[in-house]
Amino acid sequence: MTTAFKNHRPALLSLAGLAAVAVGVAGCGGSSGTTPASTPSSTAASSSGASGAYGASPAPAASKSAGTAVDVATSKLGKILVDSKGRTLYLFVADTGSSSTCSGACAGAWPPLTTTQKPVAGAGVTASLLGTTKRSDGTLEVTYAGHPLYYYAGDTAAGDTTGQALAQFGAPWYVLAPSGKAIK
Repeated sequence: MTTAFKNHRPALLSLAGLAAVAVGVAGCGGSSGTTPASTPSSTAASSSGASGAYGASPAPAASKSAGTAVDVATSKLGKILVDSKGRTLYLFVADTGSSSTCSGACAGAWPPLTTTQKPVAGAGVTASLLGTTKRSDGTLEVTYAGHPLYYYAGDTAAGDTTGQALAQFGAPWYVLAPSGKAIK
């Protein structure tokens, strides 16, 4: 080994270590367009709604080929509406008609299920009950039987229903049956 290399070896190792960290961090970054693996976003479409690190809410993920999917799952509350990843969907009693009244801090705790295209009905979902409503920020929120649909940030895994019957932001929140009615 030359003297010049020996003198610069610690610096070279430090640079190599920094490069490895940078590559690792870049690999952990999310894709553009959506947020809850991280946090929910009311500006992105969601068919995933997968729970993120540290209990973050569902990350609505944009789909380029199809609209957001709504499915049915069996839970301790019976058959309920979920997204394509099994994340529970809720209605907000304060919503009037198909218009959402949940924005700001409310949408942070109860992220809307959004889409960029016509929503897709999974098995057990009545396609004619699916629709969309335009939110105040211009995004399209998925509706079912006229109810805007939301996730609950406190649900950290598929099948969680910890938002059921919570009274927050002025009214209760309920999961929905495939009929479109609230399960109380």
